[in-house]
Amino acid sequence: MENLGLLSVLIPLFIIIMAIITKDVVVSLLSGIFLGELVIHQYNPFEALIALLDGFIGLFSEGWITKTVLFALLVGAIIKLISNSGGVDGFIHYISKKEKNIDSPKGSLLLAYVLGVIIFIESSITALIAGTVAKPLCDKNGVSREKLAFVCDSTSAPICSLIPFNAWGALLLGLIVTAVDAHVIEGQALSLLIQSIFFNFYSLIVVVMVLVVILFDVNIGSMRHAQAHKLEENTNIKTKHHKSPLLMILPLIVLIAMVPLSLYYTGKGEILEGSGSTSVFYAVIATLLFIYLYYVPSKHIKHKEYFNTLYAGISDMIPIVFILLLAFLIGNVIKELGTANYIADVMNSANISPIFIPLLVFLVAALTSFSTGTSWGTFSIMMPIALALGATFDISIPLVIGAVVSGGIFGDHVSPISDTTIISSMASGCDHISHVRTQMPYALIAAGLASILYLLMGWVML
Repeated sequence: MENLGLLSVLIPLFIIIMAIITKDVVVSLLSGIFLGELVIHQYNPFEALIALLDGFIGLFSEGWITKTVLFALLVGAIIKLISNSGGVDGFIHYISKKEKNIDSPKGSLLLAYVLGVIIFIESSITALIAGTVAKPLCDKNGVSREKLAFVCDSTSAPICSLIPFNAWGALLLGLIVTAVDAHVIEGQALSLLIQSIFFNFYSLIVVVMVLVVILFDVNIGSMRHAQAHKLEENTNIKTKHHKSPLLMILPLIVLIAMVPLSLYYTGKGEILEGSGSTSVFYAVIATLLFIYLYYVPSKHIKHKEYFNTLYAGISDMIPIVFILLLAFLIGNVIKELGTANYIADVMNSANISPIFIPLLVFLVAALTSFSTGTSWGTFSIMMPIALALGATFDISIPLVIGAVVSGGIFGDHVSPISDTTIISSMASGCDHISHVRTQMPYALIAAGLASILYLLMGWVML
């Protein structure tokens, strides 16, 4: 379809405004997709509705989309199986016994930091485990729960975006593949995603900043006034037998190891030439098979319980998968509307230098994520537009991808309605508003540094 002018921008803008107002990414994306189809089909609501439904079903005709969806669903099953087997509890208990080796203020926060880095499979699990395990030790050593919550929050979503062997990677990879298949951008989707990690400036800065804060006890803003809690003795001592931490560790090792192996296989000896969607699909299948052969014969889980838990885990991921599919569909609609072409024309006529595009992408993504409390929804809305802009102005595609991811993570990090922010407060036993207030200065410093880097890289790489 030819350039629709201002209307091509108003539709994506409508999606962002709807997301801010409703706090519901699904409703916002569905509304935007329908409105886009309405414009494309000359305002015929019946044809627009049929096109929306046909487009949604048509997604499954693409093998890579089906594999990506199955990967996201089965990751939920893996998480559920590990949790229900007692693996998470066993891991926490094992780490807790080792607390005597890190019994200091710095050691207690380093424990939370290390857990946040190595448990990157899902941001909520990262924050929950890190906060739950480290809280008693932090209380014992006079470390405020606000600082613990900051460590947990800063090593959840940022780490998941930097080590994308998880559902985060599936979403981002899917969004990039959509643009490649639509000939919006060129290149190998997995290679572009891996390269973009080096341009995910906010996440990189925050992860390093947290380590500096821990090692040098840096307290700025409201964090200087945060008070430590006294250690509460647990009178309800558990006498049950704790499971082995290997129930959690070994499946995660299999999952992580299978991804590069599958990439090597599908790429016929060249890892970066391998199929990302196929590789992560093989990885989860292999992990589920390993879990069955490990858990069932050793009687950690019964045969029937294994499948009941698997189905429950799949069910937990259905909302995420629905967002994933809508993200694929909105990318197609935005392309047909000619949004990127119109923005490019406006920028050219207004003499806005393409140097500013990475910075603007970062800031708009941050505002959207902060307002909605979801980085996933932000990726779904912003990635198709940003990739098209990058291709139009011949800007480094990994740089543009990194700007979208960084902006989404930053907004999510400081948003009081973000699930990871709420979970980090809950796991650390910290007042939620106090966590948001004490974390904000650190996040703003990291965002400021990231903004400078995006402006600099826009100039260097143009």
